[in-house]
Amino acid sequence: MATPTSISFAVRRREPELVAPAKATPHEFRQLSDIDRQLYLQFQSPHYNLYAHNPSMQGKDPVKVIKEAIAQVLVYYYPFAGRIRSQGPDNKLIVDCTGEGVLFIEADADATVEQFGDPIPSPFPCFQELLYNVPGSDGILNTPLLLFQVTRLKCGGFVLGFRLNHPMTDALGIVQVLNAIGEIARGAQAPSILPVWQRELLCARNPPRVTCRHNEYGNDAPVAVDPTAKVPEFHGQVHAVAHRSFVLNRKELSNIRRWIPSHLHPCSNFEVISACLWRCYAIASQANPNEEMRMQMLVNARSKFNPPLPKGYYGNVLALPAAVTNARKLCLNSLGYALELIRNTKNRITEEYMRSLADLIEITKGQPIGLQSYIVSDLTSIGFDQVDYGWGNTIYTGPPKAMPDEISIAGTYFLPYRFKNGERGVMLLVSLRAPVMERFAILLEELARHDPERSQEQQEMIPSSL
Repeated sequence: MATPTSISFAVRRREPELVAPAKATPHEFRQLSDIDRQLYLQFQSPHYNLYAHNPSMQGKDPVKVIKEAIAQVLVYYYPFAGRIRSQGPDNKLIVDCTGEGVLFIEADADATVEQFGDPIPSPFPCFQELLYNVPGSDGILNTPLLLFQVTRLKCGGFVLGFRLNHPMTDALGIVQVLNAIGEIARGAQAPSILPVWQRELLCARNPPRVTCRHNEYGNDAPVAVDPTAKVPEFHGQVHAVAHRSFVLNRKELSNIRRWIPSHLHPCSNFEVISACLWRCYAIASQANPNEEMRMQMLVNARSKFNPPLPKGYYGNVLALPAAVTNARKLCLNSLGYALELIRNTKNRITEEYMRSLADLIEITKGQPIGLQSYIVSDLTSIGFDQVDYGWGNTIYTGPPKAMPDEISIAGTYFLPYRFKNGERGVMLLVSLRAPVMERFAILLEELARHDPERSQEQQEMIPSSL
């Protein structure tokens, strides 16, 4: 289930360059929404797609094909060729559509697809070499909004790494952009889905009114509008962090489901796996029984709007609600207790919740207090694995690791995974404090490998952790 391996290889990069739109585009200012400027989205998000050699593309250079397609797509998605600026005392974010372009790096690696391993470990092998951090390119303001690196492999495959300025878009939005690049790369004259900006649809109301409880930001009571209030920024507490990947096959997912009480069925893979992770983490962390345990989940709220958001809208439509309990309750109750908390939290997301969240961001000037949580994000059905530049679908897609080392927040990404026999599974990228990871891995394996009726070890471990 877990595969801790590491490899290294040489990567030769050419000088980074800016790829501008293939045609002249408007020079204007576009305001980002209040949902776009959430505290939890103020970072640059790296992602890696690994592609195998495709004999039908013999003689085609992925660097040239993708680079030219990016320039064509930027004609439609021209805000990405600009830069984000901060406006006014309220920290509003706007895009200055300068047409400067996105960063692009051409590279070659002395490696084959097979050397990456199966399953690919976390962190992604040589991730810093396969997506170079160009000096001066990180940060949110006044920096390129996308960075691409296409690295050819000696077997004929390639790695496409990209880094996204997250206030611009969420996972579904960037997949829309990547699919447009793929369509142009495969010969289309225009993207099949045209972009829609309209960020005003997710801006705060006038006057703002916080009508829902947003405990992801510590909002457990009514919010008072105080324009002079100074809100502290969120910084995680730094500990040594361990990163690992785990792969769950169909049988292991079925075993975990058997730990869920029958009255909570049917339940989604997301609910089952998240409950399992949260409870394993609570036990492995050996927390004080009364310590607060929070699981925060990224929820796509697009389906909650009536009328629906326009097709082609590519702004952030994310909420990060938090399920909250304490260590004693989480450890001593069944897995169904955690699942029910997660389900109820997820179901709180409505259109009114999103309107209230935008109002909270407006009131707190975009910087409400962030609280440490276990954060989970499900990318299994977003479509990253279906993006095709002519070489077919990916054989791996995902970030390099679940969480950056500099903020020690527990976190997990759920990624699509296909075994060699064609069976679909789920890959988990997990980042935890180093002392917790080993105990966590044992507990996760116990739940995944054994039927509840045949295993008592996990139950016996719980009292000792409290």
